[in-house]
This record gives sequence, structure tokens and C-alpha cells, in this order.
Amino acid sequence: MTVLIKPPAQLQVQSLWQRGAVDFLRSPLAVTGLLVLLAIVLAALLAPWITPQNPYDLMQLDVMDARLAPGAISQEGAYTYWLGTDGQGRDLYSAIIYGLRISLLVGVGSALIAAVVGTLLGLISAYAGGWVDALIMRVVDLLLSFPGILMALMILAWLGKGVSNVMLTLVLLEWAYYARTARAQALVESRREYVEAARGQGISRWRIVVGHILPNCLPPLIVIGALQIARAITLEATLSFLGLGVPITEPSLGLLIANGFQFMLGDEYWISVFPGLALLLTIVSINLVGDRLRDVLNPRLQR
Repeated sequence: MTVLIKPPAQLQVQSLWQRGAVDFLRSPLAVTGLLVLLAIVLAALLAPWITPQNPYDLMQLDVMDARLAPGAISQEGAYTYWLGTDGQGRDLYSAIIYGLRISLLVGVGSALIAAVVGTLLGLISAYAGGWVDALIMRVVDLLLSFPGILMALMILAWLGKGVSNVMLTLVLLEWAYYARTARAQALVESRREYVEAARGQGISRWRIVVGHILPNCLPPLIVIGALQIARAITLEATLSFLGLGVPITEPSLGLLIANGFQFMLGDEYWISVFPGLALLLTIVSINLVGDRLRDVLNPRLQR
């Protein structure tokens, strides 16, 4: 009879995830943040079915409905603008739900791509060493030494507006965080006994990195990823507010806030306040989940 024994690396990671899942559910604040985040993501995915209007379709907009107060009825009497309308006659409720799709797409998409690129370069830097390690780390130091918003403004001034350009800019800014963390974690794991045992058994470098070192590098990278999603959404909203993010035909939450900023002094607060509250709720829920993940996946932070 053959008995299959899992490597120590896999046992350590599996135990960490099981303990982390239980510890995460013990925090009511984190669970509340997770539920709110799931509701936001679900609303963004179901936007075409739960909104009365497609704010990106110019044929559905009526300038006569511009800047209507919350609770106003459309000119045709077809439906009620529960959150009011903006300066272009867009239903703010519909615009916010569709804006969440853009913000989440940019935040999650850029974070995932940056995580893959940064983790790969960090592992290569740690395992290769020498001039390869020095080159990658100097590039990382250079990127982390400049303010992110300043570099984003310079890059987008060259690339131009667009969702893809914003995502590319955020990837160029974020991958360095993953690379530094992956390198530091990989250097620690590469000196452990199970890695030395794998080398002694003649296992290839690629299998050691992917099968032994990478699984133990994932917990801190996941924590960074959760926090970087919130940072990416905030940066995208800032860039769109400044007019360098997504185009006006596909408004995100930042652009919706910018569209109503000029009407704040005219008591038409809802045009900016409601998208701002949606952005705040999204960022807070992501940060609550990320903070709790940091606590449960880092044994040093546990009592």
C-alpha cells in the first residue's frame, strides 16, 4: 500500500489557510465589510438588470432631466430618479452602479496583473541573485521613491485617456510592491530545510520555486493585493477627477464626483455626494477585509 505524504510546505500553507478562515469569521467588522463588498460586486455585475437606464447610451438621456433633485420623476413619467440626475441628465443611481463596474475593473484588473508580474520578478530576483537581483531591485527602488500620483499623471499625459491606459499606468506603479515582498519572502523560504531537502533530491529549480517557495509567499501577497485594489480604485478616481482617467462617455465614480463639483455651491449636492459615498463605502469595505487578512495571515500579529 502506497501512502502519499504532503511536503512540509503544502502542510504549512494548508494549516495557515484553515486557521485564517476561522479567525477571519471571528471579526464582525471584517465579515460586515466582506458582505458589503460582495453586495457591491454583485450590483456591479448585475448593472444592466437592476438599473432603469444605461448612462452610457446617449439615446436614453434627456437634457430636460438634467440636475433633478432626488425623488424627481422623469419627463415621460416612466420612472423616478431616486438619487437625482447629473448635469447630463443621467440617472445617478444607474450612473453609480455602472461607475462601480469601471472602478472595480480598473482596481481588480490592475492589481491582478501587477501581482503576477511583480511576484514573478520578485521570485526571479531572489532565486537568481547577482546582477539580476541588483537590477530588478534598483528599478523597484526607483519606482517606490516617486509619489504614485505624480508618476501616474506623467504617464497618462503621454498615453492619454482610456480604461486600458489607466490600468497600464496602475500596473506600472503597483508591481514594485509585489516584487519587493515576494523577493523578501522567497529569500527567507529558500533557506528553510524543506527547500534544502528538495535540492538534495535533485528537484529542478522551477519546481522548487513554484511548488515549495511560491505557496509560502502567497499570504503576504494576498494581503498586499487586497490593499492595492483599494489604492488602485482611489488613484483611478483621483485621475478621473482631474480629467486624466476614463473618458466622459464611460464615467467612473471619480468622474461622476468631478461632474458635480461645479454644482456644489448651488445646493445641488447630490451630484457629487452620492458617488462619493459609493466610493467611500467601496474603499472602506475593501480595507476592512484587507486589514483582517493581514491579521489572520500573519502569525506575528496574532495574540
